[in-house]
Amino acid sequence: MSANNQQQINDWNGPIGERWLTYNEWLDERTAAYGRAAFEAAAVQPGEAVLDIGCGAGATSLELARAVGASGSVIGVDVSEPLVGRARDRAQPLDLSVEFRLADASAPLFPPQSFDLLFSRFGVMFFDDPVAAFTELRKTLKPGGRLAFACWQEPAKNDWYVLPLNAIRGIVEQAPIDTQAPGPFNFSDPQRVRRILSEAGFEQIELEPFQAPFYCGRGDTREAVAEDALEQVFRVGPISRLLAAQSEEIRERATAAIRAALAAIATEQGIEVGGATWVVTARSP
Repeated sequence: MSANNQQQINDWNGPIGERWLTYNEWLDERTAAYGRAAFEAAAVQPGEAVLDIGCGAGATSLELARAVGASGSVIGVDVSEPLVGRARDRAQPLDLSVEFRLADASAPLFPPQSFDLLFSRFGVMFFDDPVAAFTELRKTLKPGGRLAFACWQEPAKNDWYVLPLNAIRGIVEQAPIDTQAPGPFNFSDPQRVRRILSEAGFEQIELEPFQAPFYCGRGDTREAVAEDALEQVFRVGPISRLLAAQSEEIRERATAAIRAALAAIATEQGIEVGGATWVVTARSP
């Protein structure tokens, strides 16, 4: 695995990976609409060879495998051993042409011209050197091969991430979200994405905006919905990490503030907050 991405590898094999493993079904459900938009843009065809980058627990790889059929093939790669293990378990009873590898997709892994399509649902924003990573990935595409992925737009358009942060702004000091560093918003600037992919040798680069509600919380009452959503906030996202070093008093105040913010928008049907992505497509020459 690439030394350049060692911090990400450590994170995804530590607490972050364990949380995503625990809640992978919930996460798959919440991000399915955004993945479908990228899937449709990818125009997957029977018989194609596909690489699923940052495949996580395998949901997208299995969907791709169903689309390419028995005459095609799908390889899912991820740096997280717990998530790759879950993906293999999910695939084992299915008659699909799919395999999963524990690997860093930014490192040379496959012979040149191995794939018709490179696909990712939120798996490409964590490279330390994205130009180098996409240069290596492009080499694995056949001439005219395609790239399609989903990435988040700017934080301000993604309430699922910023709502709890805004709720505790007067309680906990926060550094600005770094959209230039590896992380969920690393590809939020469309001009930066175009530059990265162009320098990596891709052509016909297109970014299409896609928005869909991000749903939080379940329960029989508004109070129950808000409490479930509060638990979700602490499952994934920045809050757990941000509050980890704080005093018990600060954590209690912050938790109360987030609970109040969620309760204010809760309905008996759940909580609907904003989610906005870019659907990025490109081709190899």
